[in-house]
Amino acid sequence: MGFFQWQERSSEVLLSGGVIGPDERLPWPQTGLMGVQHVIAMFGSTVLAPILMGFDPNLAVFMSGIGTLIFFLITGGKVPSYLGSSFAFIGVVIAASAYAGKGPNENIGLALGGIVACGAVYTLVGVVVHVIGTGWIERFMPPVVTGAVVAVIGLNLAGVPIKNMAANNFEAWMQALTFVCVALVAVFTRGMVQRLLILVGLILASIAYAVLTNGLGLGKPIDLSGVAAAAWVGLPQFHAPVFSAPAMLLIVPVVIILVAENLGHIKAVTAMTGRNLDQYMGRAFIGDGVATMVSGAAGGTGVTTYAENIGVMAATRIYSTAVFLVAALIAVLLGFSPKFGALIQAIPLPVMGGVSIVVFGLIAIAGAKIWVDNRVDFSRSGNLLVAAITLILGTGEFTLKFGDFALGGIGTATFGAILLNAVLNRDERMHPPRRP
Repeated sequence: MGFFQWQERSSEVLLSGGVIGPDERLPWPQTGLMGVQHVIAMFGSTVLAPILMGFDPNLAVFMSGIGTLIFFLITGGKVPSYLGSSFAFIGVVIAASAYAGKGPNENIGLALGGIVACGAVYTLVGVVVHVIGTGWIERFMPPVVTGAVVAVIGLNLAGVPIKNMAANNFEAWMQALTFVCVALVAVFTRGMVQRLLILVGLILASIAYAVLTNGLGLGKPIDLSGVAAAAWVGLPQFHAPVFSAPAMLLIVPVVIILVAENLGHIKAVTAMTGRNLDQYMGRAFIGDGVATMVSGAAGGTGVTTYAENIGVMAATRIYSTAVFLVAALIAVLLGFSPKFGALIQAIPLPVMGGVSIVVFGLIAIAGAKIWVDNRVDFSRSGNLLVAAITLILGTGEFTLKFGDFALGGIGTATFGAILLNAVLNRDERMHPPRRP
C-alpha cells in the first residue's frame, strides 16, 4: 500500500457490523463525517486544558491538527491516533509559570520552554525504542500496568463532566439525556448512523436542549451571539518559549506519563483491531515528541495521543488512519477560523458533559480490555494489588509533593503502577510463565 493509499471498503460493510482497519477507509463522504466526529470528541479536552493553563484555546486546536499531521507522517499513516492537549502538563505548567488561574498566562514562555524540553526527551525515548524495540519498556509496563493506566485516564477524567459541566439539577438531567441519546443511537441504529453515534447523539441532545431552554425557558438558552460576532478567518496568537532550568526540571518528568499513555493507547488499538502495532511504537513516540516540541515552540500545549478518540474508535469500530488525516485538516482550519471555533463552543456545556461521560467511560473500558485480551491473571496477588491500588490512586487524585513539584492523579497512578509491579511481580519478571 502507498503512503496515502487506503483500500476503499463499501459502506455495506457497516450494515454487516464489519471493522474498518487502519489501512482501509470508507468512501470519502463517510470518512469526512467520521473526521468531524473525531474533532468533536477531542474538542472539549483540547480546549479545556489550555484554558486551565492560561493558553490560547484556538491555538491549541490549531496545533492539535498540526501535531496529528506530524504524527501521521512520522508513523507512515499506520497508527490511528489523534493528538490533543495533554492534561498531564496542567499541574507542572501551573507550578512552573506561577499561573494564578484566570486570564492569559503571563509567564507562558517558561512553560513553553519546559514543554519543548519534554518533547525532546520524549523523542529520544522514541529513537531508543525504534532502534532496540519495546522489550525494555514492556518489562516495566506489562499489560497489568498499561491496562490500569489507560483505565485510570478515563476514570481520572470522570470528575470533569460530572463536577464541572453541570451547574444545577436541570443541567444534570440534560447530561443524562445526552448519554442516553448516544446509547440509544449505538444500540438501536445501524450502518453509518450507528458509527456516528457521538455526533448524532450530540445533535439530538442539542436540539432537545434548545427546545427546553430557548423554547420553554427551563434553563440557560443556547447563545449564538458569539458565533455571529466572531470573524470567519483569523490568526491564532503565537508565543515563543523561554528556556529556564527550574521550569524544565519541573515539566520534563511528564515524559514518563506520556510514554505510558501512548504505550497504553497503542496496546488498546492493537487489542481492538487485532493488528500488532508494536513495530510502530518507536515512531509513535517520536511523532508525539516532535509534535509536542513544535506545539510548544509555537505557543501551544504539550500533546498526546487522545484516549477520547480511541473511545470513539472502540464505539464505531472504524480505525482508518484516513479519518484522522481528515480530522487533523479540519482542526487546522478551525484554528484559522474563530467563527467555527465559536460554533463548537456554543454547544451547551451539559451536552458536552454527557458526551464526555460516554467517551471517558469507553476509555476506562479500553483499559479493562487490555487485561482481558492479554489474559492478565488476577488470581496472582501481585497483579491484583497493582491494578487495585493504581485505579484508586488515579481516580482519587492521590497527590505527592516534592518541594514545589506536585505529582497527582494520573502521575502518581503511572509511577505507582510501574513501581508496584517492579516490586510485587519481581518473580514473574525474572521467571515469566510459558505461553501455551
